[in-house]
Amino acid sequence: MWKIDDIEIESRVVLGPMAGVTSQAYRNFMKPFGVGLSVTEMVSDYGLVYGNANTFAYLPDEKTDRPVGIQIFGSSIENAQKAIQIIQKANIPYDFIDLNFGCPVPKVTKVGAGSAWLRKPEQLREYVRAIVACSNKPVTAKIRLGWSSKSVNFIRVAKMLEEAGIKALSIHARTTEQMYAGKADYEALKGLRQTMSIPLIISGDIFSLEDAIEAISITGADAVMVARGALGNPNLIRQIDAFYSTGAVLPDSTLAEQISYMRAFADSLVAEKGERAAMPILRGLAPKFLDGFPGMKKVKMEIVTTVFTRADLDSVLTQINV
Repeated sequence: MWKIDDIEIESRVVLGPMAGVTSQAYRNFMKPFGVGLSVTEMVSDYGLVYGNANTFAYLPDEKTDRPVGIQIFGSSIENAQKAIQIIQKANIPYDFIDLNFGCPVPKVTKVGAGSAWLRKPEQLREYVRAIVACSNKPVTAKIRLGWSSKSVNFIRVAKMLEEAGIKALSIHARTTEQMYAGKADYEALKGLRQTMSIPLIISGDIFSLEDAIEAISITGADAVMVARGALGNPNLIRQIDAFYSTGAVLPDSTLAEQISYMRAFADSLVAEKGERAAMPILRGLAPKFLDGFPGMKKVKMEIVTTVFTRADLDSVLTQINV
């Protein structure tokens, strides 16, 4: 067990936020596999301030997984404070605010949000201090190693963020310039945890139990953040959780198990969004449940091209002999 402020967390697995993926349906589906805590999709402070309905849809409701953080991004102290006040007045069920200083996507960084903050650490410190002061819940943050290989400044930024009052820090072990290319550099973070008095969560390239063990072993992190690695492979969460809870090394899922997981996720997504809105998302995510199994290329293509209803998915899956 580890803690973010007074929040007790049972598992060393954090479910990483992914735009267009980690809706409440996805988080609730993943929770029983051993997720210790999760974070919403990125929520624009600007969207909250100006009452955008799509932005509000990202916020948790009473059926949400707990503990859960609301991940805020923006570039203005004023908007961030207003957004948090809106969340607090609305009695949204959540446990902490997570500040995104790690998103490398140009449409986010070009407006000074996401990892663009790493280029202005002094302003970043003031921004975080102001948000910590107005939030009635703990505040955490996510960063990258730096903007580029020539401006790796995570050590300085980590210290400043802790001084500003955050209660946990997640680091994606790449620079903004790298986006998601190349290999996450766990070695760069070696020794950092020993300089911190708050939890460290390591992110980047956690696609197997071995990756998680390596990341924690090298960095001394309190937890790993699993994002893309668990898409279509929820059993990865279970494997990591079991290893750090009991030392057990669990086997990979069978094809039959993967199909049952896919169906359960489809049901969750349809219940949340309705069949019409759920199907485009499902066509993108469902084939990932079949990755690594021989003879699935045709089935995956059929899911992508022919599944427009929940019944269509069942029809395609009946082709698989398990």
